[in-house]
Amino acid sequence: MKSDFLWGGAIAAHQVEGGYLSEGKGLSIADVMTAGSKSRSREITQGVIKEKYYPNHEGIRFFELYREDIKLFAEMGFRCLRTSIAWSRIFPMGDEEKPNEAGLKFYDDLFDEMHKYGMEPVITLSHFEMPYYLVEKYGGWRNRKLIDFFVRFSTEVMERYKDKVKFWLTFNEINNQMILTNNIFAFTNSGILFQDGEDRLKTVYQAAHYQFVASALTVSKGHEINPDFKIGCMSAATPNYAYSCHPEDVLLAQKEDRKNLYFTDVQIRGHYPAYILKEWERKGYELDITDLDLKVIQKGCVDYLGFSYYLSNAISADSTMKHTGDDLAGNVDAVENPYLSTTGWGWAIDPKGLRYTLNQLYDRYEIPLFIVENGFGYEDKLEGGEIHDTNRIEFLKEHILEMEKGIEEDGVALLGYTVWGCIDPVSFTTGEMKKRYGFIYVDRDNEGKGTYRRIKKDSFYWYKKVIESNGGIL
Repeated sequence: MKSDFLWGGAIAAHQVEGGYLSEGKGLSIADVMTAGSKSRSREITQGVIKEKYYPNHEGIRFFELYREDIKLFAEMGFRCLRTSIAWSRIFPMGDEEKPNEAGLKFYDDLFDEMHKYGMEPVITLSHFEMPYYLVEKYGGWRNRKLIDFFVRFSTEVMERYKDKVKFWLTFNEINNQMILTNNIFAFTNSGILFQDGEDRLKTVYQAAHYQFVASALTVSKGHEINPDFKIGCMSAATPNYAYSCHPEDVLLAQKEDRKNLYFTDVQIRGHYPAYILKEWERKGYELDITDLDLKVIQKGCVDYLGFSYYLSNAISADSTMKHTGDDLAGNVDAVENPYLSTTGWGWAIDPKGLRYTLNQLYDRYEIPLFIVENGFGYEDKLEGGEIHDTNRIEFLKEHILEMEKGIEEDGVALLGYTVWGCIDPVSFTTGEMKKRYGFIYVDRDNEGKGTYRRIKKDSFYWYKKVIESNGGIL
C-alpha cells in the first residue's frame, strides 16, 4: 500500500450527532423518521409528533462528545474520517440567504480537532439530512429551485473550510433512490414523498437530474474556491451477478447494474448514456432538462468516485424462484446466492465482490476510487464489559485482502478505505442501535436508553494494528 493511503472510518451527521435543534439547527428529513426494525420500515411523519420516537434526535451525542470520539479514532491511528455537514445546521430552513454562524462554528471546531491528530476530513455535503422545510414548501428535489439552495449551501461551507477540508463528496448513495419499493429511499435521498398513482420512476429521474446539475455546479465552484480540492460523487455499489449462464439472467443482471452505473456515468463522463435516453424514449418521458443543464453537467465532472460496498446480489429472470428482495433491500429480482452466507439482516457476505466492484468501476472510468463505506452490521453482545467481535474482524479482514489484490494485482488506483460506522451509529435503514457496525460500542439501546458510554471492542485493537502496518498485518 502507498504511504499516503487514507485508512479511517466513516459516519454521518444525522446518525451520530444528535443535538437536533441545538444552536439554531432546523429540522432535517432524518428528524421526522421514527425507529423501525429488521422487519418493519421506519415511518416518515409530518413533522415531529410528540408520541413518536425519533432515534436521530439524540444519535449517539457526537455533537457533545466529538472530542472524546475523535481522540479514540486517533488512538486507532485514523488518517482520515469521513463524515457529513448537516445542511439544516447551516441553513435551518434551507432557503435562507445567510447561514447559521453557530452551525458553521461547530464544524470549524470539529475539523480543528481532527487536524490536531493529523486526521484528514472527508466531507459529504448531502448525506440524508436536507432541511425538512424544503420538503414541506418545495416538494424536495422535485423542484428545480433546490439546485440554487444546494449550491448556496455548498459554496458557503467550501468557502468557510477551504483550508481545512480537501476531500469532498456531493450526494451520498445518490443511486439508492432507484429503490422504489420503499418510500424511505426517495425521501432520504431527495426529500420526495410519493403521491398516489404517480410514476415514481419518472419522478426520481427528474429529481436525479436536478441533483446532477447541482453536483456539477458545486464541483465547478469548488475548483474555483480551491484548485486543490478533490470533489467526488458517491454511489452505493452492489454488483449484480447473473444467477446462471442463461442469457436472460445475464441480460437482467446487466440491466440491474445500469440502475447504479447510470448515476456515476453522468457525474464522471459528463453526459447521459444512450441506454437511459432510449429508456426515456420508450416510456415517453419528457423531463425538464435544458441545454444549459447539459453544458453544466459536462463541465462539472467529479475528480474521484467514492462508493459504499456491503453486499452483492444474484439475479434471476426465473419468476418461479424464491426472490430475496424485500422492502429494505429493494431488488425484486435478487435470489439467494448458494455460494455465500448472509448477515443477520440478510445481506450476502461477499468479499470477492469488493474486488469485482473495484475492477468494474476502475475499468469503466479510469479515475481514482475511494471505498468510503464498508462494514458489518451485527447485534454485538456486551459480556463482562467487553465485546469480542471476531466475526466483524473476519469480515473486514477478508474484504481488505480483496481490496489489496485489487490494488496490487489489478492496478486499481484507490485513495483510501473508511470502515462504516466506526463508532456505533443509529442504523439508517431501520433506526436501530442493536444493528452495530463500530469498533467502539455505544451504550444505547433501541429505545434510546443507556449511558452513552464508549467501550472499545476487540476490533478496535485489531484495526489499530492494520493501520500501523499499512495493511500488512491482518
